[in-house]
Amino acid sequence: MSEDSRYEAVRSRDARFDGAFFFAVSTTGIYCRPSCPATTPRRRNVTFFPTAAAAQGSGFRACRRCRPDAVPGSVEWNARADVVGRAMRLIGDGVVDREGVAGLADRLGYSARQVQRQLTAELGAGPAALARAQRAHTARVLLQTTALPIADIAFAAGFASVRQFNDTVKEIYALTPSGLRAVRPGPGSRFGGLAAPSGTPGVLPLRLAYRGPYAARQIFDYLAQRALDGIEEVTGEPGGRTYRRTLRLPHGTGIAEVDEATGDGWLDCRLHLTELRDLATAAQRVRRLFDLDADPFAVGERLGADPALAPLVARCPGLRSPGTVDPDELAVRAVLGRRAGTAAGRALGARLVAAHGEPLPRPAGTLGHLFPRAAELADAPLTGLGLSDARIAALRALAAALAARDVVLDAGTDRDRAERALRGLPGIGPWTADYIRMRALGDPDVLLGAPPAGTDPAVWSPWRSYATHHLWAADPAGTAERHPNPTERIDA
Repeated sequence: MSEDSRYEAVRSRDARFDGAFFFAVSTTGIYCRPSCPATTPRRRNVTFFPTAAAAQGSGFRACRRCRPDAVPGSVEWNARADVVGRAMRLIGDGVVDREGVAGLADRLGYSARQVQRQLTAELGAGPAALARAQRAHTARVLLQTTALPIADIAFAAGFASVRQFNDTVKEIYALTPSGLRAVRPGPGSRFGGLAAPSGTPGVLPLRLAYRGPYAARQIFDYLAQRALDGIEEVTGEPGGRTYRRTLRLPHGTGIAEVDEATGDGWLDCRLHLTELRDLATAAQRVRRLFDLDADPFAVGERLGADPALAPLVARCPGLRSPGTVDPDELAVRAVLGRRAGTAAGRALGARLVAAHGEPLPRPAGTLGHLFPRAAELADAPLTGLGLSDARIAALRALAAALAARDVVLDAGTDRDRAERALRGLPGIGPWTADYIRMRALGDPDVLLGAPPAGTDPAVWSPWRSYATHHLWAADPAGTAERHPNPTERIDA
């Protein structure tokens, strides 16, 4: 977009661009999302930034009215395979807070100086500043949805000291932490990004923002059909269902609950965490599972231009391409269920969880386990589960490769390299590797199965994963989703 087209988006308060860019106003010293309801500033007073961190680094504070830190993420970071896109996905997962800029650079295969230079040149902020902006958002959520002491919030959000926390909050929000807590937006606020404070100890209520239409029924159907007993469940009736699952997080464990009913641009979520330091990571992983940073306008425009897909896109606007909260888990489940069918794969997965899953410290209803770690599966006997010798060998090979990091499926991995490594393992051919690439690595441009006769799937790029889900959703018998390649067969 040019700066003129960005300004037109601001003038029209176009929510399609929330998260794609931010604008700051020199006369007020604040920065906003494009859909901010405030009076549109004059063009000469407006500066555009690609990230909130860049606006903050230039001395602007966050608008208290539109809450620009609560926007959906930019779809660009999920679509791009270069170092900037990979870095943004890793920063979102909390790698800088846990491992520092050096750890981020090591995962990307670049020097820290190269990563700093590339991010600053393109985004106007380096990795430390981008992580700082995320910490500030986490702090605001904790201040406005919990009664935790402010000092506890400082460390839970990832700050090294209370002083650093106080200085950052004052700089970004122009309020002290106690002042920010006092001005919590009301539960009906479209721009708050927060739910009403929970009365249940240990529960963090969030509003997970998305842009455009959201096909909640279809994604809840998809997750319900694949939910593994012990780690996942979908309760309630269509339209009012709740998805619940366990989470293995860097510092502890958790349970996420997400409601099917949509608000005005958000899904209601509740997180139960053993360690508050995992809040930002847990929220980001749930966002990836529900594909909340997608751009349904861009997807619909590209796919709807094909006569073969146009009726499907019109029938199901806002269809998402579900990701995962745990890429290693998704890969194991992909191998476990290949050629077994969805129902049989689900049954096999439930047996695996019951036999080898790690018990939660505190079970919550039917949720009592975490999915087994790859290192544990690599050495597990895997007998008595109804698996063939060929499938056991494939699972062990995959688990060993994941544990040794010969196959890396984290948020910032090189997708082409990961796919090549997967295809080199027994029992994993092109279809299975592409399925893992689509869901575990969040690639929006993977086509699974045969396209309709007479179509050219190349014109669907870069949104072929969404075309895949439209074709699957239009096939009630599920034949479009079945594994088409007998050479990749793993007998159940």
